[in-house]
Amino acid sequence: MLIEMNVANFRSLHDTQTFSLVKGKGNELAASNSFKVASVNELELLRSAAIYGPNASGKSNFLRALQTMKRIVLESATNQQRGDRLPVTPFRLSPDTRQEPSEFEVTFLVDGVRYQYGFSATTEQIHEEWLLAYPKGRAQRWFTRIWMEEQKRFEWELGNNLAGEKQLWQKSTRDNALFLSTAVQLNSEQLQPIFDWFKNKLRLANVGGWGPSFSAEMCESEEKSKVMEFLNAADINIDDIQVETRPFELNELPDEMPESLRNMIAGELKGEKIQKIKTFHKDSEGTPVTFDFDDESDGTQKLFSFAGPWIDSLENGHVLFIDELHDNLHPRLVRFLVELFHNPATNAKNAQLVFTTHETSILNQEVFRRDQLWFCEKDAAQATKLYPLTDFSPRKGRENLELAYLSGRYGALPFVKNISSAF
Repeated sequence: MLIEMNVANFRSLHDTQTFSLVKGKGNELAASNSFKVASVNELELLRSAAIYGPNASGKSNFLRALQTMKRIVLESATNQQRGDRLPVTPFRLSPDTRQEPSEFEVTFLVDGVRYQYGFSATTEQIHEEWLLAYPKGRAQRWFTRIWMEEQKRFEWELGNNLAGEKQLWQKSTRDNALFLSTAVQLNSEQLQPIFDWFKNKLRLANVGGWGPSFSAEMCESEEKSKVMEFLNAADINIDDIQVETRPFELNELPDEMPESLRNMIAGELKGEKIQKIKTFHKDSEGTPVTFDFDDESDGTQKLFSFAGPWIDSLENGHVLFIDELHDNLHPRLVRFLVELFHNPATNAKNAQLVFTTHETSILNQEVFRRDQLWFCEKDAAQATKLYPLTDFSPRKGRENLELAYLSGRYGALPFVKNISSAF
């Protein structure tokens, strides 16, 4: 479960921006939209949060920050070699930050234990890395590393509460790799749950969402009924789905395709399995009619692609981040997807959903608590600012949040100018 995230000096995020899923004051929708965590210091967390803001305000960069953090955790010790560049981009509109490291930190829960993990990095190397654990409610500093620029070396602190071959892990950690990732590769059982949270529990999707393969695989198993139930509940009138998986064959490519391109694709797909998805609709006489998946609308294709990851996240308690959830979806379908997370019956494992959107029809107090809504905009220096609705103290149950937002009360709106003089 995610508690809090901090990002600084990454793309359009200049100063430290903090995002929290800790439940605030007020008991509205508490039973559906929040949950209590059984830990040493009892916490109440939110099941979802929505982030609003104009185009180019930095909403996607906030999600990219978490994607980048996950990628470095999973790959820095295995997929990179000494001298390889790290995938970080600092805030470039200030001379003071272009050469400074980007910083990432998340606080989360695994099996009732709170962890606070973060690092800062430039493209060349890691500059700082730290991990605090709260197994008994009080902070234990398991490790810290800080790059000392003048001495050209790291200063290390490996806490007594961290068990295992600490000196070996330290010596094996490259400048452009994380100690956490290196230690896990060298069999640290104690750090494995932190690594696994990034690998297995944290799920992210860009604007396009996911491809259909995950949902298609479910349709080839006993879980097909769950996908069909999901689609039927969303009023997608598909009577059946069949998936055929077979080896890729060169003759499936168009004859008019250039030979060089055919050869390149053939090399990439050699030995790969190809999924062919067919949907079935009944005609006026009740006879099933076959359609290719590409014949379905963009919205239907997207919802089918969402079905597998959505069901999987709800069943396993994942933390799900989605960019522009509303894309190609009707407002009622957006609400349908969100409320699956708000319903304790469908979200018994306390999965969490964080998404960016322009869909204002769900911006109301029937769907969200006031502490679940966030806004994103850029300041005069073109730096992204992320802030919660609660900064404006909206009246509980009375204020029309959608109208207030669209009228400019909360900011985070595009300023559209007259361009008639240009024509």
